[in-house]
Amino acid sequence: MDSIELQRVARIEDGNWWYRERRAALSRELLRFSVPGDAVDIGAGAGGNSRELLGHGWRATAIDLNPAAVTLARAQGVEAYEGDARYLPLPSERYDLALAMDVLEHVEDDGRAAAEITRVLRPGGTALISVPCDMALWSAHDVAVGRVRRYTRRALVELVEGAGLLLERMWSRGVLLRPLLRLVRHRSVRREDLAPLHPVANELLRLSAALERRLPLASRSGTWLFARARRPG
Repeated sequence: MDSIELQRVARIEDGNWWYRERRAALSRELLRFSVPGDAVDIGAGAGGNSRELLGHGWRATAIDLNPAAVTLARAQGVEAYEGDARYLPLPSERYDLALAMDVLEHVEDDGRAAAEITRVLRPGGTALISVPCDMALWSAHDVAVGRVRRYTRRALVELVEGAGLLLERMWSRGVLLRPLLRLVRHRSVRREDLAPLHPVANELLRLSAALERRLPLASRSGTWLFARARRPG
């Protein structure tokens, strides 16, 4: 993501339904921990997830390949450093929690990046991962935002387990919106995720995401996959 796009994300992520939904998913997962600890946010971008960690009492470190992202995160009070997801500038067995939210789909060697997640986690530490799913949804939008793949459930399982992590849970999001997304993405090459939404559309999408959380849809085909895994030990 280039600097202009990062600035766009920084402007919209506090109000945009998807960024809010992603942070809400993170917040729900954080409630599983009895006490906060040390966390690393890999591919932190503008720092929204890192701020969520800080808000829950975690000691958060943000890593991003783009120096502009590091500057943005630091401006928001986040400890941030420049680094490649495949070669994290971090000590081994240091963190209780590692986030890789919408990162691995941008990395050619995602296996190496997943292995780095395992390396920096303490034994028993948790990884939270989100990725776009299903190559049937592949469109010019994926190319425009620099993705190299979308994942199947099987591919994500193999990636996580191949890195030496124990998968605890995998769930889908965007099940209700999948038909609409497929239609919109295959008709447009705009980077619509980074464009401000009309307030009415934004609210309708937020309500759809809230409804989906109450329905038994986590195993259905959606637009995104989330995974929680643990380093053995």
